[in-house]
Amino acid sequence: MAKKRAQLVLEDGLSFEGTAFGAEGEVFAEIVFNTSMTGYQEILTDPSYKGQMVVMTYPLIGNYGINDEDEESPRPQVSALIIKEGASLASNWRKKESLENYLERFNIIGLEDVDTRALVLHIREKGAMRAGLSTETLDPDVLLEKTLQSPSMVGQDLVRHVTPDAPYQFQPKLARLPTDDRRIYKIVAYDFGIKRNILNLVSAEGFDITVVPATTTAREVEDIRPAAVILSNGPGDPEALDYVIREVRRFLGKFPIFGICLGHQILGLALGGKTYKLKFGHRGANHPVIDVETKKVEITAQNHGFCVDPDSLDSSKVQITHWNLNDQTVEGLCHKELPAFSVQYHPEASPGPHDSRYLFARFRKMVEEHCGRA
Repeated sequence: MAKKRAQLVLEDGLSFEGTAFGAEGEVFAEIVFNTSMTGYQEILTDPSYKGQMVVMTYPLIGNYGINDEDEESPRPQVSALIIKEGASLASNWRKKESLENYLERFNIIGLEDVDTRALVLHIREKGAMRAGLSTETLDPDVLLEKTLQSPSMVGQDLVRHVTPDAPYQFQPKLARLPTDDRRIYKIVAYDFGIKRNILNLVSAEGFDITVVPATTTAREVEDIRPAAVILSNGPGDPEALDYVIREVRRFLGKFPIFGICLGHQILGLALGGKTYKLKFGHRGANHPVIDVETKKVEITAQNHGFCVDPDSLDSSKVQITHWNLNDQTVEGLCHKELPAFSVQYHPEASPGPHDSRYLFARFRKMVEEHCGRA
């Protein structure tokens, strides 16, 4: 059976025609790219990609299929997937289904047989922008008109689309070792689109985790009586989350705080800073970051389109702890007096290198020190 053709149009008028796979239909979203060579399933299921169609720079995608273990959330979160070539044969002992079947099952449009190198170079030069992808509207001029009527990423609260409806207790995949006699601390994790591997690695440090929705108030957090709070990753514009920023300010200093990605941006805003949109964002598994204190360089996994403005922070209270060596943007911060720190990148690195996993042990140490003083 012949596959359907599909049309991709960017808001500046550039268009590509290719072959559709997975679902059929029409979608409008911000178009971004990811430079990771592996981990397409983790990328597809990362809630931080809500409202975005992702272009993979690695040319062959789908060669190890889809399994039940590598999902970062229960379903794909991307609006669409754009690749150079889909693997005709998926070979892996954990494989449960093909990438094409997976996308079709969840009604996600895939596009292949396009020049992803030219597409990514264009996004790098012009910046991330709105795009339309359709198997129904193949006239690029008509699709462009529809794309220009779609909403921009700036100002959008996409967290409301991925946060849970009610609190729940996280159940880790692996039980703690019987020899792990450390004290178990009860903590709260705000779910703005949290990845499962973050919860797994936090749990492994000796924490029982109550996961709460983004709309949870500071009073509700205090009623749980946690030893600490995690602010998770998630999608969209952080400055649109005024209801979250307000509540974080209310419990700032009462509990140790660890912010990751969007959580880092929210902490920066709660500390009086501002954020801005990057031209094309950081999305991949090879971003070099330097730790200001140790001078060590970490190769990090990243997925974000916004950044904290260092000039907006009060340097008498807030310290920049990490910098991006590619473009000198802020990658980490901490409060000089209160127990709160955050990183812009993903220490759980799913997919990606494990250089930054020490941050979970650092969080554990901060909680122990705070509880020892309490």
